[in-house]
Amino acid sequence: SESRGVNIAAQIVSALVLHAAHFDPYKILGVTRSASQPEIKKVYKRLAKEWHPDKNKNPEAEDMFIKITKSYEILSSEEKRANYDRYGQTDDTQPYGHRGFRHFHDNFYFDESFFNFPFNSKSGRDSADSKYTLHFNQYVNEVVPDSFKRPYLVKITSDWCFSCIHIEPVWKEAVQELEPLGVGIGVVDVGYERRLANHLGAHRTPSILGVINGKVTFFHYAVVKEHLMQFVEDLLPQRLVEKVTDRNDRDFLKSWHEVNKPHVLLFDQVPVVPLLYKLTAFAYKDYVQFGYVDQGLSETANLLKQYNINTYAPTMLVFKENTDKPADIIQAKGMKKQIIDEFISNNKFLLAPRLVNQKVFDELCPVKQFHRRRKYCVLLITGEEEAFVIGNKAFLSLASANTNEVLRFAYVYQRQQQPLCTVLLKNRDSTPPQVNTVVILERRNGAGKVLYKPVLGGWNGSEEDKHRLLEELERLQKDPSILTHDATLPELNNEFASMFLIRWIYTAYDYLSEIIDDLLHNNWREMMPLLSLIFSALFILFGTVVIQAFSDSSDEKQSKPKAKEAAKTENGSRPPKKNFVEVTELTDITYTSNLVKLRPGHINVVLVLTDTTKNILLSKFAKEVYSFTGSLTLHFSFLNVDKHNEWMATLLEYAQDAMQIDMDEEEGSNRKIDYTGYVLALNGHKKYLCLFKPVYTGEDADGKSEDDTGSSRSRSGSKDEHQHRKSTTRSRSTTLQIHHKLDRLGLWMERLMEGTLPRYYIPAWPGLDKITVNK
Repeated sequence: SESRGVNIAAQIVSALVLHAAHFDPYKILGVTRSASQPEIKKVYKRLAKEWHPDKNKNPEAEDMFIKITKSYEILSSEEKRANYDRYGQTDDTQPYGHRGFRHFHDNFYFDESFFNFPFNSKSGRDSADSKYTLHFNQYVNEVVPDSFKRPYLVKITSDWCFSCIHIEPVWKEAVQELEPLGVGIGVVDVGYERRLANHLGAHRTPSILGVINGKVTFFHYAVVKEHLMQFVEDLLPQRLVEKVTDRNDRDFLKSWHEVNKPHVLLFDQVPVVPLLYKLTAFAYKDYVQFGYVDQGLSETANLLKQYNINTYAPTMLVFKENTDKPADIIQAKGMKKQIIDEFISNNKFLLAPRLVNQKVFDELCPVKQFHRRRKYCVLLITGEEEAFVIGNKAFLSLASANTNEVLRFAYVYQRQQQPLCTVLLKNRDSTPPQVNTVVILERRNGAGKVLYKPVLGGWNGSEEDKHRLLEELERLQKDPSILTHDATLPELNNEFASMFLIRWIYTAYDYLSEIIDDLLHNNWREMMPLLSLIFSALFILFGTVVIQAFSDSSDEKQSKPKAKEAAKTENGSRPPKKNFVEVTELTDITYTSNLVKLRPGHINVVLVLTDTTKNILLSKFAKEVYSFTGSLTLHFSFLNVDKHNEWMATLLEYAQDAMQIDMDEEEGSNRKIDYTGYVLALNGHKKYLCLFKPVYTGEDADGKSEDDTGSSRSRSGSKDEHQHRKSTTRSRSTTLQIHHKLDRLGLWMERLMEGTLPRYYIPAWPGLDKITVNK
């Protein structure tokens, strides 16, 4: 911990101030002045292990461990050792009046170099580690994508970490062997990259972990070089390299057509596949199939004889379409990574590979960048059936003889890549289905634009067809403008993409393996998020079961009636709680509470009536709105227009759009508008109203009036009939007419609940003086 580190730092200061003149690294390590570096290193390992404070409970263990580590730091450096041998002191044992500490404003300050021992401070951090230091953005943007081509070994360290010092020699030795093989190396200092350490799940130091395919795996074994080497090897997927003998060599090489990859055989004398070869196989797994031949086995004698292999040096052969003869060979006593990478890079594709996904297409037929770097793709559109075999073999023989780097030969199965072939063959609908087609194309941009020319619509592999194709290719070299067609190609299907179920099984297997590994090594802190999720899910499940088990059985009995009630109250309204409708009169006493200060979201539905129509309209109004009385947001009132006609006129003046029809009809007449049977839906908080106008049916049984929104306008045709109906309405207001004024109020209420009625907003509600009856 940091507090422990501060205490140790104070002990270091005291020890060096009091005993700087008597500090002898040779005497502390117990070696002579002529001791070699291996001897000093061996003694240091033994003493550091013996006096490590985490293992040695002696009170003097910490002080002794500090002296041992400091002594090794001096003697392992040629410069510091020479300085001590010559002057009897080092940079850290100089007179402290000069640089060991200094006074500044009467405060005690340590020189930063003081902390170079024994901890890895930022200023004195080992330069070997500094070049591997990882930052969060670097890890996300560089390491994770690169981990799909090579594994990474990452050390988690921090300042004031005694155990980090203990593993440092082993770490350096492992890095020196693994880095030349292609393993990525990283160092994360928790003190400066806490965010990255948390992202990796590293909560203690020192920790060592591996990153491959974006997945993090922790190292749980003793920190020795052999274990670290094996750990890196175990990170790699299984069956990257197949063991090849005289029994399976033909099957291995002949699978080139199925996997669409060249095959590489490494001949060596060691019984196990070298780690370098496995790492190479992982880096090029998408391009090449790898096999290994153990020269020491009797089952490989025929292979050695067949290919005339020199058993004194590792040999690598690459096979393409011709399985009897290698396409390329390399032999070197010291097979280095750079040599192997160059060899594989030059043989990544078959002579005429199949376009199985967009990645292969992009690499075989790259986009044109400069005039001199043009690449032309000679593409054979063919099939897998027996009828295409002869043409396919002829195309392959032509590709095998090609030495022009500008030309790339490839083929595609029409059934597997139907969208691509449809675009390229759009002008050749007459091509028989059992006939191959050859197309020359040049890619112009990454969006899929190409220039192309169908050369032969009936490629059958004859000598005449070969001659015609070679002539076109010669013309292309001289005149690229012969590519007269242009198109935008769709992205290719990935023919090797595994099924979703298989991918899911592999993912689940990896996840379970990681969980088991963490459980076996007691990584409880790293497991806490997962365990928390599992227990939360179990708690929710158990709680649900318990609630259902102890729930009232009456819920089931009431479920069917509730369902029927829900069907009756479609628009979100509840079933009526009472067998009558409460309708209050809107007067100067109830005006403020029922309208002006009505709660937000509540609506007051107001029926307009007169003294003579009160009983009839209230009875009809109650029947129409009864099914809506279960809603908690609706209130029902009535307004006597005989008493409050001035308030009604003032209100509707604000809603002139709503009354425009009536004003047009009454133009030129001094008669007042009859508001009897009007219904107002008033939202007191938002200050808007919705208006229902009665439907005038009259006494004529055949006369019909249609007004879905409550309009009083009739569709009856002639002007005389219209005037006659108005005069009849004025002359007598029968019980039948009054009763039918609210016939469509139920439909209007449904639309009110749905929120589909037109709303008329007003600046303010009329004052109390408008509703108060003038005495």
